Amino acid sequence: MHKFFRTVLRDMPSSEMGFTYSHEHIVIDDCFVTRKNPGFLLNDSDKISEELSNFFSAGGRTVVDTMPANAGRNVELLAEVSKNSRVNIIVPTGIHLEMYYPETHWRYQYSEDQLTDLFIADIVEGVDKFDYSGPIIERTTHKAGLIKLATGDEPFTPHQQKIFRAVVNTHLATGVPILTHTNFGRHALEQAKLFIQLGACPEHIVLSHVDRAKDVDYNRAVLDTGVRVEYDSAFRWKKEEPNYTFLLLEHLLPEYPNQITLGMDMAKNAYWKSYGGQPGLNYLIEEIPKFLQSKGLEHYYNNLFIENPQQLYSFFRTL
Repeated sequence: MHKFFRTVLRDMPSSEMGFTYSHEHIVIDDCFVTRKNPGFLLNDSDKISEELSNFFSAGGRTVVDTMPANAGRNVELLAEVSKNSRVNIIVPTGIHLEMYYPETHWRYQYSEDQLTDLFIADIVEGVDKFDYSGPIIERTTHKAGLIKLATGDEPFTPHQQKIFRAVVNTHLATGVPILTHTNFGRHALEQAKLFIQLGACPEHIVLSHVDRAKDVDYNRAVLDTGVRVEYDSAFRWKKEEPNYTFLLLEHLLPEYPNQITLGMDMAKNAYWKSYGGQPGLNYLIEEIPKFLQSKGLEHYYNNLFIENPQQLYSFFRTL
């Protein structure tokens, strides 16, 4: 099979993915969560396009957006900023944490099969223009290239287990890769084990924020399951504490060179230079080479930003 990944604009050969950030928030439109937390609002086309254009100028080529169905996703705006900046954007379907939805949301009412059908339609037919805010559905030409789920601090609830099954059903039916949210790495190992129990392909699964767990042995146990991890907190650690992201990379890159990816997860507009914030999207491009070189790990640069995302975000079957 000719390996491909899916951007908001088109399918492309995986070999053309280039330098990739594996977990971003490029657009978060006005929605339930931004009304409570306006710092999450990211919907200014000019500012987003400016930040992405600077990323492109610095060598960046692809970003993975991680805002799934009906939680601030705006597929038409994602397509617009991709065209403006020339940066490839992978768009997700799936479901985020419960806090991103009102208690009466359809996620709680729909069956496993109904959720599966909605997710598959985003991938095969096109993402709904109205982002499943209903009752009308109008498919766009822009298709999802990823599916996401999220778990919190508590043990998995029956509802979350239903989401897991619908996500894996979609993954197996379409070949779409899976990305997850973990809260500070909590339950990452349980996520990995459940995915494998449900028959998902570990090499096309990435668990995000696992560097927040800090512990090398815990991260090693997650990686031993065969899934991939995404670290995105390099810029978040306080000055008085160790940079646990760098410590994990130092210990684990030589052992698991093909399973670690990096991103920024800049879900707050205060992190964007174009919004007047810091550190900006180019932080990893500027800082990771210096760190790798200081530890004699520079030969893993392509693994982190090119080869691992290329393998991870490829579809494993032709639609």
